[in-house]
Amino acid sequence: MASTSRTRTGRGRGRGRGGRGGGSSSLPPPPLSTLPLIIEEFFIVIYEDPLVKKALPKKFADYLDGQEPAKVYLRAADCGPRLWTVEVLFDGQGRMYLDKGWENFAIAHGVDFGCYVHFKYEGDDVLTVKVFDGTMCRKYYYSDDEDTDDESDNDVKPCIHPL
Repeated sequence: MASTSRTRTGRGRGRGRGGRGGGSSSLPPPPLSTLPLIIEEFFIVIYEDPLVKKALPKKFADYLDGQEPAKVYLRAADCGPRLWTVEVLFDGQGRMYLDKGWENFAIAHGVDFGCYVHFKYEGDDVLTVKVFDGTMCRKYYYSDDEDTDDESDNDVKPCIHPL
């Protein structure tokens, strides 16, 4: 009787807890050293002056090894198509920094002490950015600036925080 009940519920067929074949595989997982290093997303926490150059994670710099860009383009995830040009510095010890241009981006997007800044590498030196405040809530912005010409970084056009 108990086996009839199991058959009706789909249990007792050797699938284990996950329902996809369960049990241990005869093949061990590949060693981590053979897996490709793919760093597409990361975040930094703003503990110091939000307007000075910012260090990016060493793993991301390692990911770009051999393709070290002189600049990257930041795009706010919800602030239109505008790309912000930011110069990149490498310190010779594997560290990568966002430098000239970061200050304008940070001002326009409300980056402040205690913010968490999420980056997603889109390829072609473009990073999409989301800013979270100290309460871990995302700051949302919009912009009516459809101009993607980023040559006029001197004239900072802040995104507008919705009320």
